[in-house]
Amino acid sequence: MAIVASGPLRTMEEMNPIPAERSEVRFRVRYAETDQMGVVYHANYLVWMEMARTELCRLRGISYRDMERQSGLHLVVAEARCRYLQPARYDDEILASAWLESAHPRMVAFAYEIRRPADGVLLATGLTRHLFVRDGKPVKIPEQYRPIFGLL
Repeated sequence: MAIVASGPLRTMEEMNPIPAERSEVRFRVRYAETDQMGVVYHANYLVWMEMARTELCRLRGISYRDMERQSGLHLVVAEARCRYLQPARYDDEILASAWLESAHPRMVAFAYEIRRPADGVLLATGLTRHLFVRDGKPVKIPEQYRPIFGLL
């Protein structure tokens, strides 16, 4: 018996479309976030991504804290990437944005952009992948949270 596909193959995004909502967080670079030359220390970009991701979850209807308290579910970082394009400096206004890149019943990926809105310069891009974990073990996301993370 042969299985023949009818029609074109579909991508993961086509099979599981995720709304294109973006969160945006604006703030100024603090002196404590910079090195002696006034350039932002690289690890701070990951903190800014977390800020944007947390706001995206709120925008989509859930806070991390509520999810943890209500279901004991945690989003554990399994992978983090950041591509540094231009430096941010002390007192620059920053716009960090996040959106849901892809979702799977046990994992979700968020994408990020860090910009300087004064001139529109893209400073960094990033991606994080998170496992859903309860009691230290990977689990499938509970039904009540599936729509929040783009799973139908």
